[in-house]
Amino acid sequence: MTLTVERVTSRRGLRDFCALPLRLHPKERYVPVLRGQIRRWSRAGVELYVVRDGAGRAVGRTCLHTDDRFDAKLNGRHQLFGLTEFADDVAVFETLVDLMHRRAAAAGRQRLFGPVALLPNQTGGVITSGFAERGFVDSAWNPARYPETYERAGFARRFSASTWICPNLDERTDDPDATYVFDDARIAAERLVIRRGSRRRLAEQLPILHRMLNASFTRLGYYTPIELDELRAQTDGLAHLLDESLLLWLERAGEPIAFTLAVPDVSDFLIRIGGDLHVGNQLRLLAGRSRYRREAVLIIKGTVPHAQGRGYLTLLAREQYRALRAGGYHALRSTWVEDGNKASAAQYRRIGGRELHGHTFYARAVGKRS
Repeated sequence: MTLTVERVTSRRGLRDFCALPLRLHPKERYVPVLRGQIRRWSRAGVELYVVRDGAGRAVGRTCLHTDDRFDAKLNGRHQLFGLTEFADDVAVFETLVDLMHRRAAAAGRQRLFGPVALLPNQTGGVITSGFAERGFVDSAWNPARYPETYERAGFARRFSASTWICPNLDERTDDPDATYVFDDARIAAERLVIRRGSRRRLAEQLPILHRMLNASFTRLGYYTPIELDELRAQTDGLAHLLDESLLLWLERAGEPIAFTLAVPDVSDFLIRIGGDLHVGNQLRLLAGRSRYRREAVLIIKGTVPHAQGRGYLTLLAREQYRALRAGGYHALRSTWVEDGNKASAAQYRRIGGRELHGHTFYARAVGKRS
């Protein structure tokens, strides 16, 4: 097969780039990254590439970028890659990897790392099990051949994790107070106050969440602190969909110390529109948002370092569990949790949770040959 690599610089190229995974993957399992987000990344300087066959058809894609913060975190010069999809032909993947190596070597980069878009704490990764289970918002989905292909090419797993699902919430009869045990006498004694999200005031609330987010995760090996503007871009449109009872944070004597954010799962809608959330589709989603209150996705939760280990997330998990049941949600999914994070896993198991997908990132030295 004759293969050529093309930098995406035209509308046709961007259209083919966005359409490729919709053609490669089962429609009912793969949730596309928003086209508007991909366009914003491209305008910001992220390099998008497609691989074409002899007939000019797109058969592979990737994006290439770097991030000084990630390099500092992992103490090395990394060529990051993401949004990486490829047809069932090893030559297509080899062409993508050759591109990654050439670009990395030219820039003096030491290692390839990905797939990330644009950082591990944003979105990306490869699932390594659970291929029969659909993906969901802010999670990966790929066929079983993907991890096999990466590993045959000499890529090693980094930050192995799992996504989770807690099904049948609407059928459970357990008492939230017994499921998530917290001494309520502490609420008054420690001057604890639970705050809730607001669609109308979300722009004002994001800086509070931003400070807690960076503080809570700074010790984790994969986490790269993000700017407030990046968080605003990530949550663009969230206000329209927000279930205010599922965004919670805890203040202790007026200081924000812990938070949890779950959102209604709109994966089915994003699949139906192919990730093209233009204004018309935004209005349709807003008008029909009540239909997407059956399942939720827990996007992120955390506690600032000096307040960790005191059960504050247990208190927030209890309140969120109550809200899920009161809201009629029948399932809660969670984005990936590292294998060593036993506390997070335990919170899901308490409400009948189980691992859904294995999840990993991949790294490989520049110049290494399989």
